[in-house]
Amino acid sequence: MTWGFLFFLNSVLFGVGLAMDAFSVSLANGLNEPKMPAGRMCTIAGVFAFFQIIMPLIGWFCVRTVAETFTAFQRAVPWIALLLLLYIGGKMLLEGLRSKNDGAGETAAVSPAGLLLQGIATSIDALSVGFTIADYTAPAACVEALIIGIVTFGICMIGLRLGKRFGTRLAGKASILGGVILIAIGIEIFLKGVL
Repeated sequence: MTWGFLFFLNSVLFGVGLAMDAFSVSLANGLNEPKMPAGRMCTIAGVFAFFQIIMPLIGWFCVRTVAETFTAFQRAVPWIALLLLLYIGGKMLLEGLRSKNDGAGETAAVSPAGLLLQGIATSIDALSVGFTIADYTAPAACVEALIIGIVTFGICMIGLRLGKRFGTRLAGKASILGGVILIAIGIEIFLKGVL
């Protein structure tokens, strides 16, 4: 592994690829909370970025220490992501359907626990990046994970801004749409992992 242009390009491309699920969930969160302040947007994007940094490092560590156990766990990753996103998305969908307001108000923001579940669910596939960087030194693995996190943060901020913009137009239906998006992402992650 050399610290050249290809290393940094590879890290950015990993970041973009891994951030797509987090982008979609950020979009759903923005739709659900169209009046979200900038500080909350940074917190949400930061949670997604944090998990996108941690998961590849966990994968890298597992490959270098307990590869056989991690390989067995890898089969459960699509199921875990599916269950987490079905739960979160289903909850949002039900809240949107039960909502008595006719689009006049804003639906409840994602809870801190819900945000952590979203972060885990959208980044669990980043564990597999640990396999591809297993030959990296610890500093190189950390730099790659940090670049992935920075890219994820930026992409999530874009998703939140887009969601907020369209959320004000979709007010009453935003929670329903957000829930459907999360469920669809869960199914997509599951199918990608199983097929």
